[in-house]
Amino acid sequence: MSLDLTKVAEQVGSMVARLKAGGEDRQERLQNALNVLQDKSLDLERLGKKIEASKTTWLVAGLVDGLSPHYKAPPLPPEFSVLATDGSNIDVDRHKSTRCYLINIGSVVLSYGAHPEALLDSFPSLYFGDDDLVIAPDGARGREQPIEGALLGIKRGVDECRELARLAVELPKESPALALLDGSLILWGLSGKVYPDFVIEALLNKGFLRHLEEMRKLNKDKRLALASYISFPRSTDVVNALRVAICPHEIIDTDRLCKECTSRDCDKVDGVRDRDVFSNILAPGERSALFTSQSSIVEKHYGGHWVYFFYIRVDDEIARVEIPQWAARDENLLKLTHALVLDQCRRGQGYPVALAEAHEQAVITGVDRESFWQLAESLMVEEHLPSLTSAKSFSKRTRWV
Repeated sequence: MSLDLTKVAEQVGSMVARLKAGGEDRQERLQNALNVLQDKSLDLERLGKKIEASKTTWLVAGLVDGLSPHYKAPPLPPEFSVLATDGSNIDVDRHKSTRCYLINIGSVVLSYGAHPEALLDSFPSLYFGDDDLVIAPDGARGREQPIEGALLGIKRGVDECRELARLAVELPKESPALALLDGSLILWGLSGKVYPDFVIEALLNKGFLRHLEEMRKLNKDKRLALASYISFPRSTDVVNALRVAICPHEIIDTDRLCKECTSRDCDKVDGVRDRDVFSNILAPGERSALFTSQSSIVEKHYGGHWVYFFYIRVDDEIARVEIPQWAARDENLLKLTHALVLDQCRRGQGYPVALAEAHEQAVITGVDRESFWQLAESLMVEEHLPSLTSAKSFSKRTRWV
């Protein structure tokens, strides 16, 4: 039975009414945030030191070139390439007779200039061996982490980066290029204490960051920028920097001081997102100042690939673009990133066309998943291997009423 919308309509109406009633309050908090951001008397050097010294339970952006600067897009080079990868997967299904998973990586290389060209492809990889299905520590048994669910999603991100690095090696030396990933450069799923150190070592240090390093080294004889693109971001890193600026305490320790604080001045910008602020600051095509991520996983592991980011306005949307430190500190690569990301969005009706095409190459539909499992089970039957499925799986495919 499908969802009965008549039974939830009243609840949706209540939600809309509540959102409408809070509109004036949200606008006031947004204006407070804008006032702080554009305050010319704000001591940015002092604020930067305050951010570095503070201990907060919320993620605060590090300052690079201030808060309010914004920059027009540089001109496009006459010849350039954009490459992108995206991925999709079929997860391990414990109700099937065999344990396996599949990762499909879509790739796109778009060349612009006198000799335009588009290369689109996909690379499906099936993982089924005992070593493929788990991440294990060296010389230890019993601590293996099965690659499925969230961990499979992280591995897929590593494979996307690996394929992007492979494509970058094949680029010609003559023209500049931008390598694009969808989503964040920060592997958030590995932050905190969710997984043991050997998993982080395998996927991050020996995986994702190694592929970033491969692309960084290509700049010895090529001009290659790297970025990830986040559409309609929900992040509040910059607004949280404004909270630090508002707070009357010289050094903030949220676990200790916030419980005792009675003024709660920082609540004046509560609920405001970075995109709300920059939609009022940036003109179409402009980018914001540069900021750095203060994520604990970045601080601990990323080193020379420390994640910088800026916001860019594309038509009516504010997007977040993340770049590694080596691209952020190279003015030519930074300008190249700004120009090519904006050009890609304009060609793709507001979203980078290379990422959209990579997604189309990678996507696995519901029909594809069913066909994959039917193929696997039929081949097992041909080879006289057991192909039993769980009663639950059988029940889902059978209508009883």
